[in-house]
Amino acid sequence: MAKKKESRQKKMNTRVDFTPMVDMMMLLITFFMLCTSLAKPQTMNLTMPSNDENIQDKDRNAAKASQTITIFVCGNDKIYHVDGIPDYNNPDCLKETTWGKDGIRDVLISHKTEDGSVPVAEIMAAKIKLDQKKLAHPEQYPDSIYDAELARIKKGELEDGKVPTMTIIIKCTDEASYKNMVDALDEMTICSIGTYVIDKINEDDEKLLEKRGIK
Repeated sequence: MAKKKESRQKKMNTRVDFTPMVDMMMLLITFFMLCTSLAKPQTMNLTMPSNDENIQDKDRNAAKASQTITIFVCGNDKIYHVDGIPDYNNPDCLKETTWGKDGIRDVLISHKTEDGSVPVAEIMAAKIKLDQKKLAHPEQYPDSIYDAELARIKKGELEDGKVPTMTIIIKCTDEASYKNMVDALDEMTICSIGTYVIDKINEDDEKLLEKRGIK
């Protein structure tokens, strides 16, 4: 009796061609590049002291002592301030404070000038009102108008009249961290300080800090 031949299934070789996927991926990449809004670069406005010896006297910005605060950013996350220009013969003019709301920020906000006004607090209040107006009527305050109004406020030109503006001098020692310097600049932005400079530590500053044992 003849044996039946076993049926064998023909094996099929499957092959997936991914070549069209390359075109699709390129289309997707192009689509996302065109539709995605790129992140805007974040910049920080800095006012640096001028080295131009030919600058005219009328263009120099000489601040009164009562409208000036000198900040020393030191090592070990320490921060000190002087009301006005440092008295290099009196180490006690250096006053230690802390970072944040209850520290250097409170020093800036509560500082009084010789006429008894608190310019930083008044300027911050005016900025809050401006932000509320923009929030309530965003169509009336595009970026150009808002920035112009904010610049006017930082100059002390308020609705109730002109107020004096503060000049903040920031000095960082070699032991200070980069983070602390950025934190000090952030406080300038939070308090809407219109005029602030980053200055170098001079020999008199070094002697003053040394008398207090500050690095």
